[in-house]
Amino acid sequence: MAKASDVKSGNILRFNGELVSVEEFIHRTPGNLRAFYQARMRNVKTGKLVEYRFRTDEEVEIARVETNDYQYLYDDADFFVIMDNDSYEQFNVPKVLFGSSARFLKEGMNVIVAFESDEPIMAQAPASVELEITYTEPAVKGDTSTNALKNATVETGVDIKVPLFINQGDKVKIDTRTGDYIERVK
Repeated sequence: MAKASDVKSGNILRFNGELVSVEEFIHRTPGNLRAFYQARMRNVKTGKLVEYRFRTDEEVEIARVETNDYQYLYDDADFFVIMDNDSYEQFNVPKVLFGSSARFLKEGMNVIVAFESDEPIMAQAPASVELEITYTEPAVKGDTSTNALKNATVETGVDIKVPLFINQGDKVKIDTRTGDYIERVK
């Protein structure tokens, strides 16, 4: 157990039996009242925001979380199988931890996963990925009045919008958080 004064932004706490990530942790001393810590925390599993005031001497439990780079190997029903790059140990990570960016994962990509006592609690895909266009309609001449977009399918099977000059077989960079086209890769 640690004191509330030991907590910093970015720590993972066990709060009311749930794991929460500390987003903001401010020390306050209002007028002639006792000092306290105002915390804004986000539940790791549900994403719900929690605000709480800790007394300065209140005990809190800081969770031991290991965050590391892993290699994505393959899709297995409701899980992704990842491998530790150093020990070659394999782990099953639930797909829901990756959120909407999971649809852009390709075998061999590096991902970041956080474990708390052998249980995956957070997973993050790369911010952007480079994927090949497997299908797109040809551009119609004269459709370039403004920055027009057309539908395209990438090698993971996801449909995205790309500019008219992108052709089948081109490699493009995609933002995994939004699914937006960033640029063409040479």
